[in-house]
Amino acid sequence: MSFKLTFLLCLLLLIGFPSQAQSINHWETAIHNDDTWYFYIGSSEPASDWVQPSFDHTVWNSGRGGFGYGDGDDNTTITSTISVYLTKKFTLVDTSVINYAILHADYDDAFVAYLNGTEIARNNIGTEGVPPKYNDLAETYKEATLYTGGKPESYALDRTSLRNLMKKGTNTLSIQVHNHTSTSSDLSSNFFLSLGISDQSRNYTPTPSWFEAPYLGSTLPLVIISTNNETIQDEPKITAHMGIIDQGYNNLTDAYNGYDGQIAIEIRGASSQSFPKKSYGFETQLENGENNNVSILDMPAENDWVLHGPYSDKSLLRNTLAYHLGQATGRYTPRTRLCELFINDYYEGVYMMTEKIKRDKNRVDIARLKEGDLSGEELTGGYIFQIDRDDANSNIDGWYSSTSPSKFYAYHDPKPDELATVQHEYLKEYVTSFESDMKTSDFGNKFQKYVDLTSWIDYFLVTEIGKHIDAYKLSFYMQKKKITNGGKIHFGPLWDFNLAFGNFDFACSPDPQGWTYEFQGTCDNSHPFWVKKMTNIPELSNQINCRWNGLRDGPWHTDSLLDFLNLKQLEMGNAPKRNFERWEILGEYVWPNDYVGQTYDEEITFLKNWLSTRLEWMDDNMLGDCSLASIEKQDVVYSVAGAYPNPATDYFYLETQLANYQNARLKMFNSLGQEVLSLYINDSIEKVHLGNLPLGVYNFKILEDGIEKSFYNKLIVQ
Repeated sequence: MSFKLTFLLCLLLLIGFPSQAQSINHWETAIHNDDTWYFYIGSSEPASDWVQPSFDHTVWNSGRGGFGYGDGDDNTTITSTISVYLTKKFTLVDTSVINYAILHADYDDAFVAYLNGTEIARNNIGTEGVPPKYNDLAETYKEATLYTGGKPESYALDRTSLRNLMKKGTNTLSIQVHNHTSTSSDLSSNFFLSLGISDQSRNYTPTPSWFEAPYLGSTLPLVIISTNNETIQDEPKITAHMGIIDQGYNNLTDAYNGYDGQIAIEIRGASSQSFPKKSYGFETQLENGENNNVSILDMPAENDWVLHGPYSDKSLLRNTLAYHLGQATGRYTPRTRLCELFINDYYEGVYMMTEKIKRDKNRVDIARLKEGDLSGEELTGGYIFQIDRDDANSNIDGWYSSTSPSKFYAYHDPKPDELATVQHEYLKEYVTSFESDMKTSDFGNKFQKYVDLTSWIDYFLVTEIGKHIDAYKLSFYMQKKKITNGGKIHFGPLWDFNLAFGNFDFACSPDPQGWTYEFQGTCDNSHPFWVKKMTNIPELSNQINCRWNGLRDGPWHTDSLLDFLNLKQLEMGNAPKRNFERWEILGEYVWPNDYVGQTYDEEITFLKNWLSTRLEWMDDNMLGDCSLASIEKQDVVYSVAGAYPNPATDYFYLETQLANYQNARLKMFNSLGQEVLSLYINDSIEKVHLGNLPLGVYNFKILEDGIEKSFYNKLIVQ
């Protein structure tokens, strides 16, 4: 199936109507080219009112549509002529459920079309609104395409036009077709009228086999990349142009307002590279190739980004959900925005734009390790590293532990070639010392001098909710801070939950029951040995229990998480439908699916049911006993994650990620900075009624006891 955007001329004609685009249930065809039509060969001017519904077309000849000669694509062969006039009456049962119509035209060499007497489309002849005379010639030569396996042109009618032109009952489509010369050897005329229906009613006929539902705009941002047809590869990056359209409701014809500039892009991922839907890493650049730190989709300014393309994850939301869980703990987790991606005019589907893991004040906020930090406290921190595959198959980019099982620790940021030998060795020796002490009999008294307990607790809990098969062994990120900042290993950020939430079918059980950390030594032998030992330390288990209870009473409440998934579905609108028209994998096994839904709704329902069951199981089987723990109260964390729908009309849902909701207040401001709305926040998903707020762009703040905790920009009221 081709998704070439430029093929559909209707993309240049469509106007964005969010509610209409989202409400199209299916497409049907009211008129086919091979229906019975009335026709008149243009040997002279037809009656002046021939396009009007009141005209009696029975005085003309009738025949099976596809009128012409010379190409072998004609159902009714006519004599050589400059022009032919066609008309077809058709019945509309209920115009209130018709939100769009598309006229498909395959012709040789020009045409003008009329609906109930009003011109709706033309190409290659004359001036709009002025009917050509019977002997007017097409401006240029044009060949029909259907008979050679091509597709017809598309001309769209939006809902407003339809309301003015179509009527319940009998309607009339009239078309005149013109040749380029009076001695032309061929003429073709094949026309179709298809309807976008908003409900499940079926009153017309199926669409032709070549029919593709048109792109009617998106509730998601559009990311449009052009490589000048150069192939994107897995290293090195190639130079390309990227534009982003992000204004609430987005059409391809809108101006770029989110980014408009140069990038360097490559394919990223390991096993996911085998999928036809690729994921990409890219840098925003200036024209001279230098880094260009910019904000992308309201995320803080930086230059390294990732476009994750969910493929085996048919919910499209597993990573988004996992990162939401991480953000709710108050710890840095890559921010995300769902979007739709186009590369070189081809639609690539639903993607998750996210931040690449790196040191930055708005990402992993650790001290910068400089080239000259070779001794003392400056040497002791600023490292991001991970347990992962040894892709380079060398000791240059990391080291293997001497434990069983042996794990590969990879330097991440700074990169291996940016580290001095002494810096390489310092991190290796520190981690090795931690592992050595974890093998001693009194490891329970030693581990705390190496690791930050609270970061492990949060990392552990999110990882266990997802129960993904790669947990603790791949993309297992850690940070080493300087002695002046505690000097310990902190765990995270979280990364790569594609094979989580029941989406794997090998080695271990994907069912929502059972602990992931107990895979080690049972169904899997790939975890570092210290994960299970450390987690089972009684005091740490007790603190895990306390943290679990606190989060479950707040942002991790089942209803809150299901509301989050519902809001993401609302945010995506019809984007999943387009994604699975591009990638026809619903109902098919894609490695390593354990569950295969026949529809997108079934995939989402599975994810929700799995998550609910998992949370309930963890409630019933949580480690430790909070009453036995000695733990300090954690700070309240305020972080606005989103407002949906955006644009909003009467109300929107405010999604917040708070440790608790004590004295939290929302204040909303107009573009002049004037406060227009103030209310208390009581839950992680809050429905905010807009009342009679004027149309415009607004921002809002979250405050506790009058102190600003977070800021969100922008909400569009329309």
